Amino acid sequence: MDGTTIIWIAALMAIAAALYSSVGHGGASAYLAIMALFSVVPETMRPTALALNLVVATFAAGRFALTGQTNWRLLTAFAVTAVPAAYIGGSVELPTEIYRPLVGVVLLLAAVRLFWQPERLAARTVHSPSLAVTLPAGAALGLLAGLTGTGGGIFLSPLIILFGWEDARKTSGIAAAFIVLNSAAGLLGNLASVQKLPSELPILVASVFAGALVGTWLGVSRLPRHRLLQGLAIVLVIAALKLLLT
Repeated sequence: MDGTTIIWIAALMAIAAALYSSVGHGGASAYLAIMALFSVVPETMRPTALALNLVVATFAAGRFALTGQTNWRLLTAFAVTAVPAAYIGGSVELPTEIYRPLVGVVLLLAAVRLFWQPERLAARTVHSPSLAVTLPAGAALGLLAGLTGTGGGIFLSPLIILFGWEDARKTSGIAAAFIVLNSAAGLLGNLASVQKLPSELPILVASVFAGALVGTWLGVSRLPRHRLLQGLAIVLVIAALKLLLT
């Protein structure tokens, strides 16, 4: 890739990292879309997106955790089955014409609900789900994360919010840590793909890290809870449109 292309990709990824990290996400779906826009070869796209996802989500998870915005018990309830499922999912391929529109529609429906009366959603009393719910849900989310090449937070966050299992800020903390675990599992599940990482990776890592600095600064303590929900809804719409239109 020439210098101008790298600058454009890095700048767009920094913006994506800021938006996604503000709601506890790593931004893998946005990085994939950006690389596709600039015709990056497919075998390079997936490992690069996962690596950048891991950088941003790790930083976001740390920022949220240090301020006490992570419900570790709820995270564990999902992650214990999600991580091995993500490892398995990375080696399975579903027909694109099946899972992409299905997941896209689900994300759009979740986004509509988050846009609608976000103040009421943010003010609800939270309650903990049972393991009978979280264990199979975690396995399904982990498998979906592996199949789509993302960290799975894009699916976990709306689930937690819509069922009232945690408030908006702690949901972001849970999602960030969930993404770290699943992204690491995805990379371990296909170590051969790491050999396809581009030589420009350090530049891209620096750009998304800068974006994450801004995004987590906003998301950890400065955005009102209902604004976090609306931010999450925007992220869901972006990811859904990518799945439905590309």
